[in-house]
Amino acid sequence: MIPQVTVSDRLKNYYELTKPKIWYLLVFTAFGSAITASYSTDTFLTPIQWIFLLVGIIAGSAAADALTGYNDRDIDAIMDRTKARPIPSGRIAPRNALIFGLLLAAISLFCAWSINYLTLGLMAFGLFDNIIVYSKWLKRKSQTNIILGGFSGAVPALIGYVAVTTENIEIGLAMAALVFFWIPTHIWSLALHVKKDYTKAGVPMLPVVAGEKRSVQVIAGTTLLMVVISLIPYFLNQFGMIYLVTAILGGIIMIVTSLWLLARPSEKASWFLFKISSPYLTALFVAFMVDAIFH
Repeated sequence: MIPQVTVSDRLKNYYELTKPKIWYLLVFTAFGSAITASYSTDTFLTPIQWIFLLVGIIAGSAAADALTGYNDRDIDAIMDRTKARPIPSGRIAPRNALIFGLLLAAISLFCAWSINYLTLGLMAFGLFDNIIVYSKWLKRKSQTNIILGGFSGAVPALIGYVAVTTENIEIGLAMAALVFFWIPTHIWSLALHVKKDYTKAGVPMLPVVAGEKRSVQVIAGTTLLMVVISLIPYFLNQFGMIYLVTAILGGIIMIVTSLWLLARPSEKASWFLFKISSPYLTALFVAFMVDAIFH
């Protein structure tokens, strides 16, 4: 007897298709940068603008994840880490996933347009960079995939800022830059942990192309660069000791972990670096908000 698929099951499947663990953090960076912009410049969004911003970022991030899932359905079916996702597991038909993703993209663009033309342009760029540049063009062809595709991950933070104001835009750019330089450490440490999966699927992630020794050297280097970038906002004279202490302590933890990975390469070390990278970025954006409010 074929099991009955309930409405609740279908909703869960489509929710899973959007890879919520990814867009949770992206939405938070947009929220954090909007709060930071508001209290840094005394410019505040109206309630309806907040709705457009948050719905737009959620829909845009979910659309990108749904549509990259559509693009990657064949390689997702090969990798152990991803073969249980809704499309390769057969829970959602590829055509339905495509329609769903395009609908979310349309919603995100409408919301961005409702705020201002700059947020619209950034939203369109972010969708194009993630769905086309990263997933369609580079993911299967070049180890630079995550670097050039990283622009889309940085876009939500910048959208959150310019949704409020373009005053002191260097703050918004610094916040977006932090996310951009955080992405390689985050993704490459995961890729090192699941290297066999990417090798089996023929995806030229750094650990597959460069090997373990070179990969841990690059990861240590990108982690150090990320920590240096994280200190820049303090020198823009908009943040105080709360942010600086958070950036220094978080940076020390990230550097020590990357050095551990460099000295003793292992799946355990790479997985630990991957797992702490998200709380690290979250802590920095919390510090941005707290410092902007009380600075």
